[in-house]
Amino acid sequence: MSISVLFVCLGNICRSPLAEAALRAEAARAGLDMEVDSAGTGDWHVGSPPDKRAQAVALRHGIDISGYRGRQVTAEDFQRFTHIFALDGENLKNLRRVRPSDGSAELRLLMDWVAGREGSGVTDPYFGDDAGFDVTWDDVTRAAQAIVARFQVEM
Repeated sequence: MSISVLFVCLGNICRSPLAEAALRAEAARAGLDMEVDSAGTGDWHVGSPPDKRAQAVALRHGIDISGYRGRQVTAEDFQRFTHIFALDGENLKNLRRVRPSDGSAELRLLMDWVAGREGSGVTDPYFGDDAGFDVTWDDVTRAAQAIVARFQVEM
């Protein structure tokens, strides 16, 4: 079974690259081989590196995301990935709106996979201070752990 995961937030410079980094790290620790990527529903940051504060929090956890580049979600992503996780309800609505009729990816809210957090989003830290990025890292790490645990059972 080949697993591929796409994380989607608004601009692809804060939450979704952190989720990508967290899942890559958790999957590597568990020995799971999967494709992991991130994208945004908006196009403001296409080609841009992650926010410096996102880079800093990832680096504090031993992960360098400075080479990541923002991109916008495409219709092809709904075929390319087996799972697409929106990081909040608004982005989930946007993804449902642009999903092509032949899109086969499972489309879910990321925190639905974390016990006790179903239906909640990952707070966007962009307009806040550095501490918000730590909260985001904690959320996406918990989600990455839940994803890996579920995929280990399914494989």
